Amino acid sequence: MNLLLISGGRHPYEESTPILENFLREAGHSVEVRWDTDALDELNSLAAYDALVFNTLRYGKTALTKLQQDNVSNFIFNGKSFICIHISGCAPESWPEYSNITGGGWAMGKSFHPPYGQFTVTVSQPDHPAVLGLSDFVTNDELYMGLEYSDDNDIFMTAYDPGGTHEWGGKPKHMPSGTFPLGWTRYYGKGKVFVTLLGHNGLSFETPEFQRILLNGIEWAT
Repeated sequence: MNLLLISGGRHPYEESTPILENFLREAGHSVEVRWDTDALDELNSLAAYDALVFNTLRYGKTALTKLQQDNVSNFIFNGKSFICIHISGCAPESWPEYSNITGGGWAMGKSFHPPYGQFTVTVSQPDHPAVLGLSDFVTNDELYMGLEYSDDNDIFMTAYDPGGTHEWGGKPKHMPSGTFPLGWTRYYGKGKVFVTLLGHNGLSFETPEFQRILLNGIEWAT
């Protein structure tokens, strides 16, 4: 598939994006990596791609322009695919429609997570195309909590956290126990949307199961 990969922002993308580009190419995909958003300025140019992959945080001063937002929305709504990784689902205040595309994600000022570390990911829907042939696995990552979230998301993986008190924003914060969604699929118009909340840094992207899930997700979406 012909993929446009948008990266950049306040995350260790200099670690994760080269790994992502490499295993996408090894799987036979054509990948154009952009660290800016200029490629989103022309809807006609976007039509050359099968899928848009976001491994990026575009919020505040780095948020997409109104034109770019509309182009991305139309690209997906009219039948193309969107792959949304980790905090890429964070919706800027200037783009409320983005939450309808992604089905939710990280919410600035609301969401939180325990310290980066190792935890077990549960394949909660083994027959879902994104996780076919995979079983529960251990990864190094962030377990997101307190998300914006749509009830019509088709969840395929989760993780359990026993809860506890951790430092957040320089203060102690109680984080609840529970099972939290880590991946889902949904539709936006005629387009397919794949979301994973995993993928914080290079080590996270090196997890073989994570790579397989992303490749499966692209295959499902396209």
